Amino acid sequence: QVQLVESGGGLVQPGGSLTLSCAASGGILSITQMGWYRQGPGKERELVAAVTSEGNTYADSVKGRFTISTVNHANTVYLRMNRLKPDEAAVYYCHASGSYATASVPQWFNSWGPGTQVTVPS
Repeated sequence: QVQLVESGGGLVQPGGSLTLSCAASGGILSITQMGWYRQGPGKERELVAAVTSEGNTYADSVKGRFTISTVNHANTVYLRMNRLKPDEAAVYYCHASGSYATASVPQWFNSWGPGTQVTVPS
């Protein structure tokens, strides 16, 4: 079973920087998409940034400030967040989809990490 483990959340002052990391494991054969979503208090979960077969995609609100990167052989994705704002305080979730090995045929997975809290005080 594919698992995602996130790290790097914490408290950062407005205008500060933080880097999140997420490692996927569990017999992974391929990853078609890997990225980050966030959900603030009273808000819906939204895409922040993702790496797909077509390239990197970012929410308009983070373009120029956030950078997503991957280490493919390690099934790991990073999110470097610069110039953080108070309204970006949220639980950040890692997401990945792809295929993994089983005892029989490969299966598709669509997995979420448990989330990591990012706090930006106003």
